[in-house]
Amino acid sequence: MARYGMVIDETKCVGCHACRVACQNQNGLAEREFYNHLEEREYGAFPNYNREFVPVQCQHCDNPPCVKVCPTGASYKRKDGIVLVDKDRCIGCKYCIAACPYNVRIIKKEGYVEKCRFCLGFIEKGEKPACVTTCMTGVRVFGDLDDPNSEVSRLVVKQKLKQFKADLNTRPRIYYKRA
Repeated sequence: MARYGMVIDETKCVGCHACRVACQNQNGLAEREFYNHLEEREYGAFPNYNREFVPVQCQHCDNPPCVKVCPTGASYKRKDGIVLVDKDRCIGCKYCIAACPYNVRIIKKEGYVEKCRFCLGFIEKGEKPACVTTCMTGVRVFGDLDDPNSEVSRLVVKQKLKQFKADLNTRPRIYYKRA
């Protein structure tokens, strides 16, 4: 069985927000709802000023705190590592929102919590998530971390990549190439 993950190359991100818009369109989200966002960081002083963008979304953790705190089992992790929310079991208590250190879950107006699903419908058809295919600069690489021939697996093995907030021991499946 596949073990899905992603590499995000921050050095390629230009801050266009195409990934967020593609996700919103794919998931029918309102203008102010999103499952991924860009954190903008500025550092240095003129003339050595720099700006970078860090794409952040559900990290589909191997040790997801959101799953541990869910009283109904609505937040769960599949065998392939994708963390999902069963909206029919969700009671909207928001424990998972509080437990998630990445601030990537939203409460829908219908009262249930939702988040990135790695565009599960696309994956099941052998396609890539919308945020990956829409990016004009190739920031995101998605695939099976257990397939040594997949691009994502090769990147994780060959490059010095970081995990966002790795010190929290959530063991994210999204790896970052930093500037």
